[in-house]
Amino acid sequence: MTEPAGLIVVGAQVVDLVRQLADPAAVDRAVAASVAAGCDELGRIVAAADGFQSAAEESVTTHHYANVLFNVLRGGVFHDQYQVPVADFASNVRHFNTDVFTRHRELLQCLPGKLAAADLLTAVRHTGDPQLERLCYEYLPLTFGRRHGDPSRPWNKFAIRLKDGRGQPLLSYEGNWRDIFQNWEALTFSFPEFIENVVAKFVNASTVDGYNPYRITRDGLDWEVEEPGNPWNHIGYWGDHQIIYLLKLLELSRQFHPASLGELLHRSLFSFANVPYRIRSFAELVADPKRTVDYDHALAERIANRVAEMGADGKLVLDGDGNVYQVNLLEKLLLPLLAKLGNLVVDGGIWLVTQRPEWNDANNALVGHGVSVVTLCYLRRYVSFMQELLAEESEPVELSAEVAEWLAGTAAALAGVRPLLGNGPLGPDQRWQSMQELGLAATRYRQSVYRDRPFSGKVTRPLAQVTNLLEDTLAAIDHSIRSNRREDGTYNAYNLLDLRGNEVGVDSLYLMLEGQVAALSSGAIAPQAAAALVETLSDSDIYRPDQRSFMLYPDRPLPGFLEKNRVPADRVEAIALLRRMHAAGDDRIVSRDADGCYRFNADFRNAGDLAGRLDALSGLYGEDIEASRQALYTLYEFVFRHREFTGRSGSMFGFEGLGCIYWHMVSKLLLAVQENFFAAIDDGEEHEVCRRLGALYYRVRDGIGFNKTPAEYGAYPTDPYSHTPGHGGAQQPGMTGQVKEEVLTRFGELGLRVGGGAVHFDPRLLRAREFSSAARMFRFLDVHGQWQSLTVPKSALAFTWCQVPILYHLRGAVRPALRISRQDGSVQALPQLSLPTELNTQLFRRTGLIRLITLDLTQESLLRIEV
Repeated sequence: MTEPAGLIVVGAQVVDLVRQLADPAAVDRAVAASVAAGCDELGRIVAAADGFQSAAEESVTTHHYANVLFNVLRGGVFHDQYQVPVADFASNVRHFNTDVFTRHRELLQCLPGKLAAADLLTAVRHTGDPQLERLCYEYLPLTFGRRHGDPSRPWNKFAIRLKDGRGQPLLSYEGNWRDIFQNWEALTFSFPEFIENVVAKFVNASTVDGYNPYRITRDGLDWEVEEPGNPWNHIGYWGDHQIIYLLKLLELSRQFHPASLGELLHRSLFSFANVPYRIRSFAELVADPKRTVDYDHALAERIANRVAEMGADGKLVLDGDGNVYQVNLLEKLLLPLLAKLGNLVVDGGIWLVTQRPEWNDANNALVGHGVSVVTLCYLRRYVSFMQELLAEESEPVELSAEVAEWLAGTAAALAGVRPLLGNGPLGPDQRWQSMQELGLAATRYRQSVYRDRPFSGKVTRPLAQVTNLLEDTLAAIDHSIRSNRREDGTYNAYNLLDLRGNEVGVDSLYLMLEGQVAALSSGAIAPQAAAALVETLSDSDIYRPDQRSFMLYPDRPLPGFLEKNRVPADRVEAIALLRRMHAAGDDRIVSRDADGCYRFNADFRNAGDLAGRLDALSGLYGEDIEASRQALYTLYEFVFRHREFTGRSGSMFGFEGLGCIYWHMVSKLLLAVQENFFAAIDDGEEHEVCRRLGALYYRVRDGIGFNKTPAEYGAYPTDPYSHTPGHGGAQQPGMTGQVKEEVLTRFGELGLRVGGGAVHFDPRLLRAREFSSAARMFRFLDVHGQWQSLTVPKSALAFTWCQVPILYHLRGAVRPALRISRQDGSVQALPQLSLPTELNTQLFRRTGLIRLITLDLTQESLLRIEV
C-alpha cells in the first residue's frame, strides 16, 4: 500500500498551488486532482481495514465505512499488510535502546529492506537476546493515526504525522491509553497477526503497581507531570477500561492463535513502565481517599537522565545491571488483577483511589468515595479467562519475589473471606476486615517496590497458588455482583463508600446504563436473565423515546443553590457550636435569612472549606469546635450530598450530562447483547430465547443514528457522533469509541466467529432484508493493492475481511455450502461453514492465496429476526 496522503493534505496543497500558479483554471484542475487522489488514498486506507461492504441496506454499509474510517483515524492502520520496513524497525530499536541497537547493528543492516513480521520475529529470536525480542514484539508499523482527546482542552494537539522533518514517509501513532487500545482491538480483528504485538505494547507499558500511564506513542509512553499552579493539571493513573481492554485483546489472541499466550506465559519478554507516581499507604488512603498519589520529582529527574543516556527504554524499570527488567506474561497479567483486588470492597466494588480512576471524566468526581461495580464485572470476565488459560498449564510459575509475596498476601485475605460468602451481604465489620487485609497486602508490596531497583530477584511458586487465588476471587466477585442486583433486575454501576472507624458501609447510586453493560458483559448472567434486563431498560427512566435509545443516567431537575442550601432547624439546634454561634450573631458557619431559613455560609465550596473555617475559629470557640466537628461534617454532607456528585454528568445538560445519550455506551450495550445472543446459541438455549435476544439486539441497534433521518438525528445519520444532549442534535462527529464496538458488531452480524484458530461462518443474526433484490457491482481493494470488481447477484451480499472478498448468496439449496476460489483458478468445496487450518492461516496472513470465499445459504441459516 502506498504512503497515505489523504484529504488532510489537500488544504496545504491548495495553498501552495495558489501561490505558484496564476491561472485559476489550472488551480481548479490541480485541486480537483488532489481531492481525487486524497479520496483514493482514503479509500485504500479504509479498504485495508475492511470498511467496504455491499448489501441491500445502503445506510448499513455506509455507516460501516464511516465506523472503519474513524476507527483508523483514532488508532491508525498497518502500513503495508504484514511487511515491516526493516530500516524503520532498526530506527525504532535505536530510539528505544542504543545498547541493544549497537549489539545487533550488523544483523539489522544485513536484513532485506522489507520483511514479513513473522520472519522478522524469527530472525530476532535466533539472536537469543530477550531485549531485542521484547522490542520486536511491541513494534507496530502503523500510520495515519491521530492523537485523540477532547478538543475543548488546551493540552490536546491534533495531528496526523505522515512525513518526518525531511519530508520522508513516517510511521507514527499516538493516543490516550483509553482511546488507542480500544481502536486497535477492532483493527486487529482484520489484522490478526499483529494481535500479540498489541498485547505486548499494552503490558509493557503497565507499571509495577499495576496501572497504566496516560498516553501511548510510537516513541514510548507519557504520564502527566505535576505542575503546581496550573488549573488544568491533575496527576493520577487513568485506570479506566484497563482490565476490559486488555482482556478483549487476550480473548482475540486465544481465538485466532490458541497457543500463543500459553507460549508467552513463561517467557521473560515483558517490561514495566517506571511512572514516577507513588500511591499512598492503605492508612493514608482511608484518612484522605481523594489525595492518594504523590509525584516523585527525584525519580522523574533520574528517568529523564536515563532516557538521555540509553533511549526511551529509560522510562522502564531497570535491573541491577542497568538493563530493562523483564518478566513473563503471567506476572504481567497478575499485576492488574492484584492491583484491583487491593481495592476490593466486598458487596461494593473496586474502590476508586487512583485520582483518575474510571470510565470518563463524569465519574472521576467519585474518586475516594466511589466503588465501581463496573470494574468488578469486567474483573469477573478477566478471572474466568485466566482460569481457562491456566487450565492447560501444570508447571510451577516464576514470579518476581515481591509479586509472589503480594500474591500470597492477597490469596490469604480472600481465603479468609470465602467462608463468609453466600449468606447475604457481609457485616460492616467483616467488610472492613477484608478490605483492610487486601489493602495492607497491596501497601506492603508497593512499599517494597517503590525504590530505584524495585525487584530483588525471582522465585518459583506452585501453579496452585495462582489457581486457588482465582477461585476465591471469582467467589467474592460473584457474591458482590449478586449483592448489587437491584429490585427491578438491573444492576448498580457505582456505589458510595461509608468509612466509619472499623466498619464499612455501602450506599447505592441511581440507575446507570454503564452498570447494565458491564453486568451483561461479565458472564454472570444467564441468557434469559440478560434478555429480561435489556427489556427492563426499555421501560426505565434512562430510555429516551424520541431517540429510541438510552441515556447514561435518568434525567432530573437540578435544584439551585438556594433551594439546596437549606439546613433543617432541628439539626442546627442539635449542634452546640451552632447554638452558641447563633446566640452570638456569628454567621461564619451557618446564617439565618430573612425567611428564617438556616443556610451554610456561601463561601464554602466543599467540606474542606468548612474544615478550614473550623480550624480558624478554634481559638475563639475552644472545645466546642472539636466536639461539634464530626456532626458538622455529617450535616454538611446531608445538605449538599457531595459524595453523590458524579461530575459534569450530574450537573450539566451537555456532553455526557443529564438527558444525554452517549453513543459509545449504547454501542457497548449493542455488543454486550450480541455476545449474549451467541452465548445462548453456544449453550444450546431454546430457540425462543435466542430469537428474543436477537430481536433485542436489533431494538438497540434501531436507535443508532444511521437508522434515522437527519431531522431526527440532528446530524449526518451515517456518521458516528460522540453524544446527543437532551436539548439538541448529535454533537462532535467522529469523537467517539462507538466506532470500535460497531465495527465488531457488524462483523458479528455477518456471522464471522473465530475460535480455536479457525473462522466459522454463523450468520444467524443476519436479516434477510440485507440481501439485494437485484444484481450489483462490488468494488474492493485486494491484498496486492489493486482495485477489483465483483458481481453480486440477486439475493446476495458481499464484504471483505482480511481484505479477502466474501460473498453470501441466499439460495433454495438443501443445506448451506462453502466454496473457496483460489488465486490459481481452482475452486474447493467444503462440507462445513468453517475453513480448514491451512486456509485459516492463509486468510489471517493476507497471503493472496484465497481469491474469493462464497457461502450458499438457506433461509434456515438465518434466525429470521425481523423487527
